Amino acid sequence: MDNDPFCGKIEVEKNKDFPKKREPLPMTTLQQFYRPVCNSFPQTARGRKRASWFILTILAIAMPVSSARTSDLLRCFDYFFDLLLPQRRFYRFMGSPKLPWDRIRRALWCLIPNPCTAGRLVLALDDSINPKSGKMVHACHNFFDHAAKENQCKYPWSQNIVCLGLLKFVKGRWACLPLIARFYHLEKDLNANPVKIGKTPVEFQTKIEQAVVMIGQVADAFANSNLLIVCDSWFGNSGLWKPLHKELGSRFHLLTRLRSNSNIFDKCPPPSGIVGRPRKYGKKLGNAKSLAPAYRKMAQTVTANLYGKIRDLLVYDRVITLKTLRCSVRVVWVFNKSSWVALCTTDLTLSVVDIVELYGARWKIEALFKELKHDVGSSHTQTRNPSSVINHLQFCMLTTSLVWIFADNLDFVPTRRHSVQGRDHFAFSDARRAFVNAAMNDDFDWLSPKVSKPFGKSALRRILRLVA
Repeated sequence: MDNDPFCGKIEVEKNKDFPKKREPLPMTTLQQFYRPVCNSFPQTARGRKRASWFILTILAIAMPVSSARTSDLLRCFDYFFDLLLPQRRFYRFMGSPKLPWDRIRRALWCLIPNPCTAGRLVLALDDSINPKSGKMVHACHNFFDHAAKENQCKYPWSQNIVCLGLLKFVKGRWACLPLIARFYHLEKDLNANPVKIGKTPVEFQTKIEQAVVMIGQVADAFANSNLLIVCDSWFGNSGLWKPLHKELGSRFHLLTRLRSNSNIFDKCPPPSGIVGRPRKYGKKLGNAKSLAPAYRKMAQTVTANLYGKIRDLLVYDRVITLKTLRCSVRVVWVFNKSSWVALCTTDLTLSVVDIVELYGARWKIEALFKELKHDVGSSHTQTRNPSSVINHLQFCMLTTSLVWIFADNLDFVPTRRHSVQGRDHFAFSDARRAFVNAAMNDDFDWLSPKVSKPFGKSALRRILRLVA
């Protein structure tokens, strides 16, 4: 997992290096994933059946002809795989609190080819609102939606999902692979109505505490890799930095956006020989907003790949000290015509271009939320049971990660089906279409129990071609 094809420099334009073909490769990624899934279930006849249902559920979610609702997945089993399951039996499987998610997630992480970028794991951290209807849905509360428009409710009845994803360069474009996520609960609602998942009661944790636990699990799985957490200014504070820096030491670094009112101090001066406690901080320089006009005059132009394009940026960087993190950080002011943004990182070895490009790649976690909610269809589920809600989200995240891993293992760039002005790279839907086409070419002999219906029917191909 320590092999790094981008060591020393983040490469950007890769489309011309990969020949474009139209025939997909065999689905070796799914076959490699099937063995650890089987090992995670009991080695009995029933356990092997549930392992095969697990893989078929992922394939059914990847199908573009249906949403990820549990009822639609059951129809896919019948129409596409010729596996007629009783509705009650399948719903029990989807709502089981005993699915071995920890082992299955780690098995999936081992399949990611070259997960490191520039010598470190680059992880994006953010949360998302998922509006719902119905009063008995698990993890639903009246959360504040900061992105709500004027004609929308500011406190919708919704789920709040804290997600951690891996930022990775896949065939010439950035992608975010969902690794782990948790539902956030309001403390007052948990105290009023306690929630249990199976027999385990849900204990209140803040979003920062949930993020610390999730990052710790990823750090244990990638024990030989350094971690760089890319997040917005809400997560990028001492609540995230202190516990992880204490636990992981120099393995953990933070890249975030600096608040405009954050006080900035010069680097701590050496001891002056004056009697008394030495100074913890250097001279106070001001805050990010007050220093921006002066630093604009001293800024220099650099070239970076930002949001899929090569751009000339006006930047100024300086190593300073922050009281909140109690350490030295590198701050980069990026200036536009009439605005500016300040980025800061605790990793002083990162160059200015790397800081700008990696923080620009953070936007891919917003694209991930769109892929999970609308492309895969995690927001369409109508389940209410806690285990069912959690299992459904985990299935959607596994499917999304498998699609990106499959695309990264191809020796060609997936063809973009719908052209968009200004976008040359393939989309998630194109990788998903290649994933499904590769599955259609397989005979599923490696599944147990075997699927009897031939999967490559021309009528099904025409349907998938229309909706992919």
